[in-house]
Amino acid sequence: MTKQAITTALITGASSGIGATYADRLARRGYDLVLVARDRKRMEALAARLREETGVAIDIIQADLTDAADLRRVETRLSEDEQIGLLVNNAGASAAGGLEGTNADVQDRLIRLNVTAVTRLAAAVVPRFVAKGEGSIINIASVMAFIPEAPSGVYSATKAYVLTYSQSLQEELGPKGLYVQAVLPAATRTEIFERSGIDINTFSGLMEVDELVDAALVGFDRRERVTIPPLHDASQWDAFETARRAMQPNFAQEHAAPRYRG
Repeated sequence: MTKQAITTALITGASSGIGATYADRLARRGYDLVLVARDRKRMEALAARLREETGVAIDIIQADLTDAADLRRVETRLSEDEQIGLLVNNAGASAAGGLEGTNADVQDRLIRLNVTAVTRLAAAVVPRFVAKGEGSIINIASVMAFIPEAPSGVYSATKAYVLTYSQSLQEELGPKGLYVQAVLPAATRTEIFERSGIDINTFSGLMEVDELVDAALVGFDRRERVTIPPLHDASQWDAFETARRAMQPNFAQEHAAPRYRG
């Protein structure tokens, strides 16, 4: 999408990793930026470099999206700033241990960041996008949305929500001009592992963050609804979607399936 159509992108989790790389790539495409994260010092360093290298305008919002007051400040910016035409919902976290190994407070914080913040920020900007008849949202999900068997606590469940929520947004509001892309990384070399207390050396097949974001932006340019950079055989996703949709007409039944009736 050209800068004439979108002038500013707001990126959450923009101080490092995937978010910082999106900031770099979008600035080089001519987008002005609003960077959102907890680490102001890192965002200021990133903003200074990108201003010098690209000449774009960059604002910084220091915010913890698990804090209700901070989240509302970002929502207000999204709902009121007419220049923002792209929201990159990237901020997210994981935690070491499975469901038994993490307490309720840790699980609640993950849900507030990975689910509640994603939902509220999209809800803040969608009315303006729909009224204008254009606007885009990139939601960073994960291939873990397909792997409930993994001992990842509530992380897999939160990313399954992000995927389904993105698809629902696109299905309902795509005809009104909204474009929503769900990006599903696999293990990517970012700080999420260290912050979650997970040893990155236990993972194989780590993708570099530059390659991930560049691939995701190819999907964005193609207007893919779901982009899975590590999946080489796209027919597997197509088969998954075909099977899912094939079940839908069979759900409306007055009686339980014979296998459940004695």
